[in-house]
Amino acid sequence: MTKKNMVALLMAIPFSLQIIAQESATYTNPLADYQKAVSLYNNQVYGAAQALFQEVQETTNELNVEADCAYYAANCAIRLNQQQAEQMVENFVEDYPTSSKRNNAYVDVANYYFDNAKYAYARKWYAKVDEDALSYADQERVYFNQGYTAFLTKQYDDAKKYFNKVENSQEYGSQAKYYIGHMAYQGDDYDEATAYFDQVSNQERYKEKMTYYQADLNFKLGNFEKAIQMAKARMDTSTPEEVSELSKIIGESYFNLKKYDEAIPYLKAYAGKKGKWTNTDFYQLGYAYYMKKDYANAVSEFNKIVDGNNPITQNAYYHLGESYIHLDKKQEALNAFRTASYMTFDSKIQEDAWLNYAKISYEIGNPYESAPQVLTGYLKKYPKSTHTAEIESLLVDSYITSKNYKEALKLLKSKNSFESKVAYQKVAFYRGLELFDEGQFNAAKEMFENSLSEPREPKYTARATFWKAESDYNLTNYDDALISFKQFEQQAADLDIPEVDNLDYNMAYTYFKLKKYEQSAEYFKRFVSGTSRDNARLNDAYLRLGDAYFVSTSYDKAISAYDKAISIDEVGSDYPAFQRAMSIGYMGNASKKIQALDRFIKDYPKSKLRDDAMYELGNSYVKENQVDKAMGSYNALSTEYKMSSFVPKALLRQGLVYYNASDNTKALTKFKKVASEYPGSPEAVQAVSTARLIYIDMGEVDQYATWVKTLDYVEVTDVDLDNATYEAAEKQYLDNNTEKAIKQFNGYLAQFPKGLNALNAHFYVAQLYYKQNLLDNASGHYKYVVDAAPSQFTEEALSKLAQYHLNNKNWNGATPLLLRLEGEARFQHNVIFAQSNLMKAYYQMADYKKAVAYAEKVLANSKADTKIQSDAHIIIARSAMKTGDKAKAKTAYQKVEKVATGETAAEALYYNAYFKNAEGEFEASNETVQKLAKDFSGYKYYSAKGLVLMAKNFYALKDAFQATYILESVIQNFSEFDDVVIEASEELAKVKEEEAKTNASIHSED
Repeated sequence: MTKKNMVALLMAIPFSLQIIAQESATYTNPLADYQKAVSLYNNQVYGAAQALFQEVQETTNELNVEADCAYYAANCAIRLNQQQAEQMVENFVEDYPTSSKRNNAYVDVANYYFDNAKYAYARKWYAKVDEDALSYADQERVYFNQGYTAFLTKQYDDAKKYFNKVENSQEYGSQAKYYIGHMAYQGDDYDEATAYFDQVSNQERYKEKMTYYQADLNFKLGNFEKAIQMAKARMDTSTPEEVSELSKIIGESYFNLKKYDEAIPYLKAYAGKKGKWTNTDFYQLGYAYYMKKDYANAVSEFNKIVDGNNPITQNAYYHLGESYIHLDKKQEALNAFRTASYMTFDSKIQEDAWLNYAKISYEIGNPYESAPQVLTGYLKKYPKSTHTAEIESLLVDSYITSKNYKEALKLLKSKNSFESKVAYQKVAFYRGLELFDEGQFNAAKEMFENSLSEPREPKYTARATFWKAESDYNLTNYDDALISFKQFEQQAADLDIPEVDNLDYNMAYTYFKLKKYEQSAEYFKRFVSGTSRDNARLNDAYLRLGDAYFVSTSYDKAISAYDKAISIDEVGSDYPAFQRAMSIGYMGNASKKIQALDRFIKDYPKSKLRDDAMYELGNSYVKENQVDKAMGSYNALSTEYKMSSFVPKALLRQGLVYYNASDNTKALTKFKKVASEYPGSPEAVQAVSTARLIYIDMGEVDQYATWVKTLDYVEVTDVDLDNATYEAAEKQYLDNNTEKAIKQFNGYLAQFPKGLNALNAHFYVAQLYYKQNLLDNASGHYKYVVDAAPSQFTEEALSKLAQYHLNNKNWNGATPLLLRLEGEARFQHNVIFAQSNLMKAYYQMADYKKAVAYAEKVLANSKADTKIQSDAHIIIARSAMKTGDKAKAKTAYQKVEKVATGETAAEALYYNAYFKNAEGEFEASNETVQKLAKDFSGYKYYSAKGLVLMAKNFYALKDAFQATYILESVIQNFSEFDDVVIEASEELAKVKEEEAKTNASIHSED
């Protein structure tokens, strides 16, 4: 009983008569208002109804009426969406526990929320309902509503529980069965779904929806014919989205029935989920084309499959490889088979993919790993394969054809079969040639010796012997070289190998280096009388033949050889012309020598031997007592070639001529000039010595002593000791006692740091250190020679000191020396050395303009060999790339490609592909990258860069699989090249981002 009712009872006792008198009025008014409020409520005038209910609740004395008012007021609050509405319902239940509307309150609120699609709210209130207290009709409604709210909030277990309670209901049974069937369908319980759908399929309200579901169910249950029939029947009345889904059902059903012709149009008509296909979708359409032998269209679908790792993907990549093979696209097939071979879902497909991958690697090369590695990998993985003999045969040959000799040697060392030893002999030989071409003569010699350790095939035994001799020759081991050349001569008697053509030439040079000039001349004669078509080598052979005769004093024969060289004129005729003139002189015909030298000076104004000729011409005039002409020639030499080593010699000669003519004043002038301007040189020492005699003759010894004190390299009292100490060291040097010679030369320089023979001592000890590869020790001594006045040693010292700085990448130290060498060198090979290294140094210093200028100088020099010309082209190409002149770079790389070998050739080939890509020639670019992979797989940096280029080409050709596969392979296999991996990662992210727009199976890069 409420407090209000208790108060009413207490007041009722004293005033009972008054209450009775007013009874009719008290009960009539609240009841009327209550009825009015109910009417408003039923008419959905909830605001007015709520106010009236609350007023009646405050004034009524009837507990039931009061409770009902509280019930309706709370219901109005719910419908008015008032903030305290739910609390009012809870208060009603708490305040009126005996009210018959207590359970109805929960039901009404739940139903209200349900009817207004607020299912989460409805679910909460249904949970409070006492279902057993409801009437049967209300109970069915609550069960259905609870099932439906659970269904919509994806609480399928609860939904099924409630739907099951009303599945036989006359009012709710059909709906319940439909939803139970739908949940079974969603949960892939196709039997249950079919059973429930069949029970309601005859009802018009579900018939339209059921057609799609039943078609799909039949498809999923393997009833493909029925699925096709039902789906086709629904097509004309469906929305575009439904048509897409039905097309997929029909297409896949035909696909599973292996009716690929019928499947294709329906598979193509599928629009995907949110406009995206999955890898499975692409696979089915691709496989349908494949089975129709429409390989081009098969490829166009298979290659859209990206990021997959499942049985379907493995199958797709295998058939993609097969399709590429039919289209003769072996590089593309290589990648597809490689991918399928790494997947383990189907072992038979994996093994067959491995086999195809191995065979194609052998055939076209492999940019990821050498063909021998792939073939060996297959044999290791499948030792009992029926293809073992075939693969082993390919393996042996692949060591040669892949040209990846370095990796091949590692693999061959573990093999003991006869075939492997034959292959080892060949591979070691070819690796030796590679090292030889790179100037690594010690390493090349070792490799040729390794080849000779397995003398299986006479041809390669002979060739390795020849190139071992060449390596020894370049290492200045002339005795060893001669022995090997003679061995080769015996081995190659009946062999058709290219080295035979130049054997006489090489042996002649070896004898020449050993100073065995008669034997040298004999072999040069044999060479020039042969059938050589190499004019440059023939020209050189005549030059050296002339030199051999010249040194042997057979001057008439020397002249004949020099005349032959001049007539060929392949490498410049100034040298043989000069030597010819000298030979004429040595034969005693002074006047003809003078004529020849005079003509030489006029005919060869740019020759490096022109200063030699001027000096010799002056000497010849002296011998013929034509003093004035001699002095004119010497003066011309001193004026035109101030830095020539012949200038101090000419000045000394002039002094001696004056001395012999008793013109002591002029003689002293010349001698003093030599002594002051060329301090420490042999000519300066001789000039001081002869000046001493003049002063003695003149009786002016005091003046001599005063003058000599100004020359810090002459110590009069120690002259004899100076000479004796130096000569002792020089004797050890001439006797090839290296250690003793070094010790004594250093002892001499410590005792006479500015001695008469200091220049010679510095040069010889530098040469000894250089020969022992003690370059740091040698450099200081070479620097002394370079800094001294020009001498016979200057050119060699400049070359060696420049090389020292080049080896240490000290470009700033090397360039001034190279510039001097270019200007002062008498020998053409030193000019080429200076110019070729100046172009390299300037390139390293990023002075591309000067680098190109020197590269063009090198190319203009006909005596520069092929390797140096290749370097010049590459410098021009690289400089052009650095400065953005791609047209010039392209032209230069084309020239490099024609002459280069090794890594430089790989670089040129890469840029061939690069420019084709830039010009939109994507397939041609890929062909070039394939050639790079096959012929230069040992140069991994350019292989990696070529692969990134290939990926770009494939994506431009709309082959997403190839693009992504290649880029992922680069990232995985070439981590040592940061710049390449970064570029590959950026390209991969771009491709995946773009492909993810149409392929739901792709996970785009973050």
